Amino acid sequence: MRDMAREPVIICLTPVRNESWILDRFLRCASLWADHIIIADQGSTDGSREIASRFPKVMLVENQSHEFSEAVRQRLLLDTARSIEGPRLLIALDADEIFTSNLLVSDEWNKLLRQKTGTVIKLQLANVLPNMKSYWAPDIFFAWGFVDDGSKLAAERIHSVRVPVPYGAPIFHLNEIKVLHYQYTDWNRMKSKHRWYQCWERINNTSRHAIDTYRQYHHMYAIPETDMHELPPQWFAGYEARSIDMTTVVKERLYWWDEEVLKYFNAHGTRRFRQEAIWDVDWDDIACSYSLDHSRHDLFSDPRTLFEKGVHYWLEKTQPISERYYVRFVDAILKKIGW
Repeated sequence: MRDMAREPVIICLTPVRNESWILDRFLRCASLWADHIIIADQGSTDGSREIASRFPKVMLVENQSHEFSEAVRQRLLLDTARSIEGPRLLIALDADEIFTSNLLVSDEWNKLLRQKTGTVIKLQLANVLPNMKSYWAPDIFFAWGFVDDGSKLAAERIHSVRVPVPYGAPIFHLNEIKVLHYQYTDWNRMKSKHRWYQCWERINNTSRHAIDTYRQYHHMYAIPETDMHELPPQWFAGYEARSIDMTTVVKERLYWWDEEVLKYFNAHGTRRFRQEAIWDVDWDDIACSYSLDHSRHDLFSDPRTLFEKGVHYWLEKTQPISERYYVRFVDAILKKIGW
């Protein structure tokens, strides 16, 4: 039983853009523990706004930015949360991130609610695999919660912290409760998103080596078998007991990131992206599926030379062993010649 007189208001902060594939599940689960769920929608065209509007705990706000910026969206979420009076516990989750259901019966959650103002809450991801029976978890705890004291958010445009992390702040680790990460349950969706990430890096981080970009956005191909674990049934059970489907994954033929990449091609030409490993799909075919300006349709074809294709082959084959000395040595040589 929660002591509402002593415990903070629990506010979930979630940015959304075209998340209809999982948003209903996320909101049904989050509604079990959050007092308010702030959804900052950035121009969704897939019904995400309509889904969010069905949930009484949702506060739907519009992210009017036309650019990708985690800093903008997190500040919007934070400012909206701070319009809610009283002590606040902020939990920042993406739509494909859901607390394990043992939260509903865990003493650890009750301890969380008693943390003092200014405490940073850290959680561990459990990356759910497509079979819905196994996962891998990086040995990293992410700062995705904060007992709000009004501290400033030091946000970046991409891969940013989501909540304030003041210097020297006390930290509370959630060890029993994990975050189920559904990104990898639809492998093709993940690949589409990561193709877009690589293009974004090329446009916005021009000094970054293509080698480093590749290694970052293909990390999931280097997970050792020893890091794979069977997914404990209690992580789903509490939700399934409440008739929430935790395993069905809605898959699509095309993903919205594909169209964004085509827009990059129209704006910059494909040669700009020849070093990015995004040529595993037929962009000509994808372009035909969208009502775009096809005046540069010829530029949707693979622009890579035989050498550039060879480098991508090297990167793919060595990704599982990328930390070995000889691989790092070859990577360093490739960087010297512009990779």
